[in-house]
Amino acid sequence: MELIIRAYDLKLKHTFTISRESIDFQPSLIVELKSEGVSGFGEATSNPYYNMTVPVMAEDLNKIRSIIEASDGETPEDFWKKMHFYLKEDMFALCALDMAYNDLYARQKGKKLYEYWNYTVENNPLTDYTIGIASIEKMVSKMKELPWPIYKIKLGTDEDIAIVTELRKHTDAIFRIDANCGWGVEETISNAIELKKLGVEFLEQPMKADNWDGHKEVFKHSVLPIIADESCIIEEDVAKCHNHFHGVNIKLVKCGGLTPARRMIQEAKKLGLKTMVGCMTESSVGISAIAHLLPQLDYVDMDGALLLAEDIANGVTIKNGKVSYSELNGTGVVLK
Repeated sequence: MELIIRAYDLKLKHTFTISRESIDFQPSLIVELKSEGVSGFGEATSNPYYNMTVPVMAEDLNKIRSIIEASDGETPEDFWKKMHFYLKEDMFALCALDMAYNDLYARQKGKKLYEYWNYTVENNPLTDYTIGIASIEKMVSKMKELPWPIYKIKLGTDEDIAIVTELRKHTDAIFRIDANCGWGVEETISNAIELKKLGVEFLEQPMKADNWDGHKEVFKHSVLPIIADESCIIEEDVAKCHNHFHGVNIKLVKCGGLTPARRMIQEAKKLGLKTMVGCMTESSVGISAIAHLLPQLDYVDMDGALLLAEDIANGVTIKNGKVSYSELNGTGVVLK
């Protein structure tokens, strides 16, 4: 098996702002695993919040190149377990590798990935489309640029209620709110009351990740469901979120790929938590992998490729929130 590593700077259509940062380009690492003329693809984007860069990921993969290339024919679960031993300090690189191996393995079996997992896709949830923090006028213009059934609104400003009040005047779409750790306990509880009146479905990670006492207080008193993001990174975090959140947003790059994400989804379901998978502004390589988890999810945020000025791959397509799969096997990805 051959390992091929590529680095890209994904240009965004618009400056993307959340409560912590603003970006115009998203650095991304693409992993290709090639065996007997068949290729599988995986992706992980850089993230300053987790101190993860493309050069670091590439270096960590190159250190174990010989071990990776000597692997072939193992199940994705066995491959992940072996690679986790070497990459447990770099879940982002492990994600790209695991994603590529799942893709390759399903293609070798002659199946789409969701078929290999025995999932049925008739009742897939719709994806939201994210509106980053900007002036109210700019946020409204972004919504008008792409009418959508569900918007995820990034907040964490001094004008959060005013922003949503104004946005509501321009659409009947469902709103989801992501404050990216920007609020406190009382602010979250009071904001939830006003935001529920404005047609908000849930709040994502309103407070700092480690504020577990605060999360429990909000869980008890919020009139809206609260979904964990930064508080739910790896598999062990799912159980911690029980009785602190109403659901979990699983990010593939943070947990180490599709293989652990599937285990996290099953654990969340056992605990009665809502299940969601989110993206990190990936291209269609990463987004297409997420698409194969859709049958197991209550919510999904997989708009990363829609935010790009130019995609680097073909894979799934998304129209008005609905995902359509490629005719190809695996995740259905082809690099352009």
